[in-house]
This record gives sequence, C-alpha cells and structure tokens, in this order.
Amino acid sequence: MKLKLLSIFFLSFLFAFCEAPGKGKNNLNLTTVESLDIHRYMGRWFEIARLPHYHERGLHSITANYSLAQDGTISVTNRGYSQNETLKEARGKAYRPDDLVPGELKVSFFWIFYGDYLVIELDTDYQWALVSAGSGEYLWILSRTPVMNEAIYQDILQRARKRGFDLGELIVVEQKRVD
Repeated sequence: MKLKLLSIFFLSFLFAFCEAPGKGKNNLNLTTVESLDIHRYMGRWFEIARLPHYHERGLHSITANYSLAQDGTISVTNRGYSQNETLKEARGKAYRPDDLVPGELKVSFFWIFYGDYLVIELDTDYQWALVSAGSGEYLWILSRTPVMNEAIYQDILQRARKRGFDLGELIVVEQKRVD
C-alpha cells in the first residue's frame, strides 16, 4: 500500500514536466540560471514555499536532499510529514541532460519517466533557489535553512512575479521539524 501511495504521489509529479524549458504556460519566463555548479547544489534544501499541488498536500517540514552517486547521477530524497507526523519519503534520481541548459535537470521518482527540474533563480552562495518545472505549473522556493530572511524572501517573490508567476495561491511551508 505504501509503495502504491508513493507511486501515485509522484506519478502526478511526472505530468507537471511536459513542456520544454523556457516555454511555460501563460508565457512564463522559465529561462534557467546561466551557471549551476552541481557539486555546490548538492545537500539538503528546506522547502520555504510552493504553489499548490497534489503530491505535497497537507505536508509540513518538507526537505529535498541531493547527493552525487558514483555513476554520476544524482540521488534525490524528498521528505515531509503529514499532520499526524507520519513521515512521507520518496527517493528518485536525476541527471543533467546537457550543458546547453545549465540549470536544467531531469528527475524521476517512478521507473523510466523523467520530468524537468529547472533552477530559474539561484543565490550566488547557493543559499536559496527558485525552482520550477517545464510546464510552469510548479514553483518551489528552497533554502539551506528552515527559516528564510524576510527581505530575501520578498526579493525572491518579486523575481517570481517578474517571471510571470501568479503567487496568489502560494503556500508557505511550516518547518516544524528539522531532523
């Protein structure tokens, strides 16, 4: 049952990534960052805010952990807690398709199905990131810390708006647990 639930949970994730980078819905600007040092991007990221979507509904304390595997791919572990404090975890893999789009990764949580993971804004010190999907329906604000400086957060929101995102339904993720 747990595997089936996780499969459904992340199958919906797959369908978010159907369009090519740079061509999001509603003329969103999904151009990725000009440079991404994948080694510096590795590690734990806290989800600060996101646009709503099914597979994270009701979760808090959401994190994503990226690590380089020996074969050159990236191991991905997403974690979050339900309201009754049940840990929900999904493991996936990612890779860089090419260097022509430096901020693009392909991510899979289910078998051979990959979707776009687009780093569209990134702090020069790799302390925060703004990430979307090829469809532009998904948006995440990630931080290396569970609490983000308010001025930085407001700057990131402004960047997202300039790219065409409607933030009216933005969900601020409660980070109650940092384990």
